Amino acid sequence: MILRKMTLAELTTVLDWAASEGWNPGLDDAAAFLAADPDGFFVAELDGALAAAISVVNHSDSFAFLGLYICHPDYRGRGIGMALWTHALAHAGDRTVGLDGVPAQQENYRRSGFVYASETARFEGVLSPAPSASLRPAEAADLSGMIARCAAANGYGMEPFLDSWLRPAGTRQTLVFEGEAGGPGFATWRRCQRGVKIGPLVADSLETARALLHGIAAEVPGEQLVVDVPREMTELAAHCRAEGMDCVFSTARMYRGAAPIAGSGIHTIATLELG
Repeated sequence: MILRKMTLAELTTVLDWAASEGWNPGLDDAAAFLAADPDGFFVAELDGALAAAISVVNHSDSFAFLGLYICHPDYRGRGIGMALWTHALAHAGDRTVGLDGVPAQQENYRRSGFVYASETARFEGVLSPAPSASLRPAEAADLSGMIARCAAANGYGMEPFLDSWLRPAGTRQTLVFEGEAGGPGFATWRRCQRGVKIGPLVADSLETARALLHGIAAEVPGEQLVVDVPREMTELAAHCRAEGMDCVFSTARMYRGAAPIAGSGIHTIATLELG
């Protein structure tokens, strides 16, 4: 068995594995994921074939995030995944490491030193479109401000990832809200294997968050929208439910090390794989 860094082509394959698991990745995720930390994606290779994958992305000198932990069905039950887990976690050094895992795996994560901190609920549904003159596409000049606002909202920075993620791609766009009412905000939407995921969304108020959600709905009318809402965002979750979106599952946010302190306002997860 060989434990080594993942290539871009292999990351595309692993995202196909994720799609088979029902994780519904975006169509243009691979390059932006790898830009976050090119040394933070790992595979286990056995007899020349990919057997397992994981990412431990070092977002900053103090914070890392674990995701994309998948063992191919043909290689499960042989200890390959755990060997890769241990190998990849060493990449984080003494950083705090976060993850979003299914609740059924919480006990396994606890055994590796992770402590439960919160939950994230995934809402899916079709929202009513509401175009707004206060919305415009993000520009390069907006990047530094958006990255800083994400860091304040999350309690941790992830500049290399967001510098790529917030730029337009073939199937990914970011909208900025500049209306006077509700305060500023922005949100990224991307086409996925199924529907359109929204994240991150960062807003000063629920009013701005609503304008962004329904403005994106106007960009992709009739599409199934997906948004990952932290437990603390009760107003936004209530709005999603009131608009007919269903909570289809939840994940447990856990940390090994000191948990970051989230800021005020409204915010959602960019992608469960990278935090």
